[in-house]
Amino acid sequence: MCSILWTICLGNMEKFTNFRYIPINPMKYSTPIIALLLLLLVFPFSCKKYIQNQEENALVNIVTKGNWRITGYMDHQTKNLTDSFSGYTFQFNENGTLYSVKFGQQTNGTWSANIGNKTITSNFPTATYPITLLNHTWTITDSYTDSVAAKTAVDTSFNILNLHKN
Repeated sequence: MCSILWTICLGNMEKFTNFRYIPINPMKYSTPIIALLLLLLVFPFSCKKYIQNQEENALVNIVTKGNWRITGYMDHQTKNLTDSFSGYTFQFNENGTLYSVKFGQQTNGTWSANIGNKTITSNFPTATYPITLLNHTWTITDSYTDSVAAKTAVDTSFNILNLHKN
C-alpha cells in the first residue's frame, strides 16, 4: 500500500516541479515590456535635448533683445583696448546675423552659440580694426541677462571681452 501511495506522490510531484507544465506565455508580455524599456532608454535623452533647446532659446532671447556695447577688451599682450570700441553698439539677431554700428556706419557679421561648450562665435568677414578683434570663438566665463564676460585663447594667453546691454 505504501509503495502505491509513494508512486502516486512521485507522479504528482513531477507535475509540480517540472516547469514545462506551468502555463506561462512570455510573448504575451514581451511587447509592453520592450516598449517600457525603450521609453526608459529614450526618455533621459529626449529630456536632455529638450532642456538644451530651452537653454538655447533663452540665450537667443537674452542676446537678441537690445543693443550691446563693449565695456572691456584686454588683448593677450595685456593691452587695454577698450577705448578702441568706444561708440560702437552691437545688435545680435535671431537668424544668426550680427552687426555693429558706429556713427551710422554698419558692419555686418554672423554669430552662433554653443550651450554645451558655453561658447559664442562671432565673425565679421569684411570688418576693419577694431571689429576684427572680435572674430573668435569666445568662452563665456560669466554671464547675466545684461552682461557677459568671455575669453578666447590667443598664443599662450587669452583675450578678454566684457559686454553690457545698453
